[in-house]
Amino acid sequence: MTNPVQRGADPLGGTVNKTVLPSGLRIVTESIPTVRSVSIGIWAAIGSRDETPELSGASHFLEHLLFKGTERRTAMDISAEIEAVGGETNAFTAKEYTCYYARVLDENLPLAVDVLCDLAANSVLADADVETERGVILEEIAMHDDEPGDQVHDIFTELIYGDHPLGQLISGTEQTIGAMTRAQIETFYRERYTAPHLVIAAAGNLDHDAIVTQVTAALAGTPLDGPPAEPAARRPGTPSPTYAPPARTVEPKDTEQAHVVIGAPGLARLDDRRFTAGVLNNVLGGGMSSRLFQEIREKRGLAYSVYSYTTQYADSGLFAVYAGCAPGKVEEVLDLTRAELAEVARTGLTAEELARGKGMTKGAFVLGLEDTGSRMTRLAKAELLYDDLLPVAGYLDRVDAVTGDEVGALAADLLTRPHSLAVVGPFDEDADWPLG
Repeated sequence: MTNPVQRGADPLGGTVNKTVLPSGLRIVTESIPTVRSVSIGIWAAIGSRDETPELSGASHFLEHLLFKGTERRTAMDISAEIEAVGGETNAFTAKEYTCYYARVLDENLPLAVDVLCDLAANSVLADADVETERGVILEEIAMHDDEPGDQVHDIFTELIYGDHPLGQLISGTEQTIGAMTRAQIETFYRERYTAPHLVIAAAGNLDHDAIVTQVTAALAGTPLDGPPAEPAARRPGTPSPTYAPPARTVEPKDTEQAHVVIGAPGLARLDDRRFTAGVLNNVLGGGMSSRLFQEIREKRGLAYSVYSYTTQYADSGLFAVYAGCAPGKVEEVLDLTRAELAEVARTGLTAEELARGKGMTKGAFVLGLEDTGSRMTRLAKAELLYDDLLPVAGYLDRVDAVTGDEVGALAADLLTRPHSLAVVGPFDEDADWPLG
């Protein structure tokens, strides 16, 4: 293994170290001696965008199956061993990565390391478990379809990306999950979950060298104890996907409320303007003081929930506005939203709004680092997605450096891009609200 590289300390008290095992697996930790817990995660640089249309949902299917049993542990063992010491374990799948994590008392960290490494390296994917989880996932898809406030975001994403893998559902569809075989899932598992594509991140009251020793022992002789290799390169940021033409989709559903998302392609993850976008988004729709919230909810009472958001991927991104409103108010809400976006694109932000947007961005970032789980996530994403860990002070400096002119220029670009519109509610499919 390589010698640990100390990445430095930050004002919040954490010391970061990184070790690369000969197999190419990376271990990144942040030592925080003032807490008694540790959060640890195994992150794979594999997500739903890495699936073929036939295998849509394979990453999420695999996430379920890795908890169903290994050569050494049953599904009950995996959950009971962690819960017996008061810990918790779970997982999630995203479009560009998957994470398996646990949070335990510091004294139980060796157990968490062993359990997570075991399920990541030694899952048996038993036939019976595949069928059981197939049923669970189909129920999960059905439950999601019963949540129009969630469904509308997926419809919008598909509108933007069309047939590109980023437009696929993370869960897959009833058709792909129903047809997926154990052999296909196992092949996906063994081809994708290789040491160079994995990062183990941990934050809390820990010793870096001890974790390296524990991980090395837990993975010895497993498929993740591979031949010498370099860590996989970060997912390339180019070429960016070809976006679908602006479009409108209405999903008829017998709901009491209409759910609306309007937006356009946004910025990629490493775009230098991402800090500016964070400030702009907060002022537009990031809180109760935002323009959209004040105009649509506070002044006019047209919606209970209204907000804007940005999503970044390696090579592309989204900017969108969501609102949930009475079906008869959709047109008015859309008109007000478009007018607000056009106004900011034309005039930018006031000095007071710029200051507030910076404060919101910095405060959310720092407050989000006050638990070991968010610290662990920050480490892993820096390693997988950015190739570098921006210090806390560096992040705050980047936000402080955002100028009014930069926000104005970004607004003039981002907010005037051709919009797509997704609506779920009690309407006909041919409802014809304009795209803007």
